[in-house]
Amino acid sequence: MLITGHTGFKGGWLSQWLLSLGADVHGIALPPEGEVSLFDQLQLEKKLTHHLCDIRDAVALKKLVGEIKPEIIFHLAAQALVRESYEVPLETIQTNVMGTIHLLEAVRTLKLRTTIIVVTSDKSYENQEWMFGYRENDPMGGYDPYSASKGACEVLTASWRRSFFNPSGYEQHGVKLATARAGNVIGGGDWATDRIVPDCMRALLRGDPIEVRNPLATRPWQHVLEPLGGYMLLGERLLTAAQDRDLSTLCDGFNFGPLIGSNKTVESLVNEVISVWGKGSWSFDKQHAVHEASLLNLSIDKAYQLLGWHPVWDFTETISRTVEWYKVFNENVEELPDLTLHQIRDYSDAFKLKT
Repeated sequence: MLITGHTGFKGGWLSQWLLSLGADVHGIALPPEGEVSLFDQLQLEKKLTHHLCDIRDAVALKKLVGEIKPEIIFHLAAQALVRESYEVPLETIQTNVMGTIHLLEAVRTLKLRTTIIVVTSDKSYENQEWMFGYRENDPMGGYDPYSASKGACEVLTASWRRSFFNPSGYEQHGVKLATARAGNVIGGGDWATDRIVPDCMRALLRGDPIEVRNPLATRPWQHVLEPLGGYMLLGERLLTAAQDRDLSTLCDGFNFGPLIGSNKTVESLVNEVISVWGKGSWSFDKQHAVHEASLLNLSIDKAYQLLGWHPVWDFTETISRTVEWYKVFNENVEELPDLTLHQIRDYSDAFKLKT
C-alpha cells in the first residue's frame, strides 16, 4: 500500500499503525520538517519503503506510483496549516489541489486498478458558523487559501470520480475513489508551527506561558487515531465491496469527526492541557491572530450508519493521551516507539469494545 505524506504527523501515525498490522507500506513525501519529527522519532525510515518526492512534480510522482503499483492509496500529502496558507497561498494551492490531481491522473493514465482515499479537511465546507454539524452533501467552500484548497480538492476529486472512475464502470477502470474529512486532529508527535497543541507543548517544555491567538474559537478536537481508524475502515470496506450499489455508496465523501462533547473552545483545550501537564499558564496573543473559523462541527451519521465507525476517546481522554506522549518525550525519548504502539493498541481495543 501507499501513503503520501508519510513523513507528516498523521502520515506517521498511520504508517506505524499499518506496519503494526503487518502491512507492506510504501511512502511518498518530502523530507520531514523541523529539527524534530514523528517520522524520525518512530524510526519509520527503517520500517517502510521510503520515497522522497514532491507531489507537485507530476512526472516523478507518476513514475513512483507506476513502480509501486499499490493496492490501496491513502493520500495525506498536503500543506496542512491555515496560517501558512496566508504566507504561501500559491504553494498551498499547487500542493493541495494540483498534487491531488497529479495522483489521480497518475492512476488514470497508468490504468492502475486500485483504491484511493483522498484525505481533505472539515475546513473544506463553506462555513456558515452554524451550530449543527456539516453533512457530506453540504456545499464546499473556504475563506482562507488552505480551506479553499481543500474545498477545491473535494470538488475536483468528485469530478474525476464521475468522469473517469464512476462506480458504475468499475469493471472497466478498476478504481474505487473516496474522500475523508476530519476535525481538528491532535496527538503526540505533532511538531508543526502555529498549531495549538504543539505550541502548548513547546511553551510548557520551555517553561513559558502559552500564547493563544483565538481562545474563544470552538473546534471539533479529536485524537489522531480516531480519523485514521475511520480511513482504514473505509479502505477495508472499499477493498471488499463488490456490488455496484455498495460501490456507489462507498465511493463518496465521509466525515470522521468527534462526539459533540469534544467540540470545545481553544481556551478549554489549553486549560485542560495545563491541568494534565501539572503546571503552566497562557496569555492572549491578539497581535498575531488571523481569520479562522470560530465554529465548525461535523455530522458523523453517515460514517456510523454505513461503516459502523464511531469515536472512542472523549475530550478528556484525548488530552490525557496527547500530554502523556509529550511527557515521555521530555523524560525518555527512546520510549516513544513503544508508547505510540501502546496507544494504538489501547485505541483499537477500546473501539472493539464499543462496537
